[in-house]
Amino acid sequence: MDIIAEVRRRHLVSGESISSIARSLKISRPTVRKHLKTESEPVYQRDSHPEPKLGSFKPILINWLEVDDQLPKNQRRTAQRLYECLVDEGYTGAYDSIQRYVKQWKIDNRTSPSSKQAFVPLAFPPGDVCQFDWRQETVEIDGRELKIKVAHFRLAYSRKMFVAAYPRETQKMVMDVHNQAFVFFGGVPLQMVYDNLKTVVDTVFVGKERTFNPRFMALANHYLFEPVACTPAAGWEKGQVENQVGNVSEWLCTPRAKFNTFDD
Repeated sequence: MDIIAEVRRRHLVSGESISSIARSLKISRPTVRKHLKTESEPVYQRDSHPEPKLGSFKPILINWLEVDDQLPKNQRRTAQRLYECLVDEGYTGAYDSIQRYVKQWKIDNRTSPSSKQAFVPLAFPPGDVCQFDWRQETVEIDGRELKIKVAHFRLAYSRKMFVAAYPRETQKMVMDVHNQAFVFFGGVPLQMVYDNLKTVVDTVFVGKERTFNPRFMALANHYLFEPVACTPAAGWEKGQVENQVGNVSEWLCTPRAKFNTFDD
């Protein structure tokens, strides 16, 4: 387990004292404090786009975003609604520019020191667990048969689920779907349970010992969750999401689902 992630999680999530962490891990208190200030940013964003040119409408949009950020989540305007409001103000640009700017603003806002303190505390009971799995599905897009990857998240306590489809199972897409899921859930579970995915685990040892992928550990360090890898061939260790995968596949892909575009 990455020691920086463990130090940050034990202090920032569990509230354990610096002295206690130092004694337990046999490191000095200054080292603990140094680790608490260390955070590797997760690489979950898709390919970068040039910053949207909003001109005189940018201050208006920022003001609306700041106002909405103080409201309950169900009362905040979507990117589509913000775009419509800007059109009423005379904006003639594309919706895509507004959508990208709003998404980046929310990411930047979450990474600020003040928003970290609001985002890290769990909305779920202590010890809550989320299980993760991928499923390959065959769908029809624009008349062509295509194999896609579907990511599944399942909260063990509330049974709430999040499902998203991707063209492939890559490191970048693993990072992206975690970001999307945590935004959807409105918080981060204490533990995330996985199979021994190559995008998550580099080396499998005897028992539960693992060497996790460094890029993936940057994500875990950022969100302060503990990654847990299942014992090989022990699917019951994440049985809830295993059942979800089968049920969702039957609901959505039997008979074969058909879409005009991948975004549908």
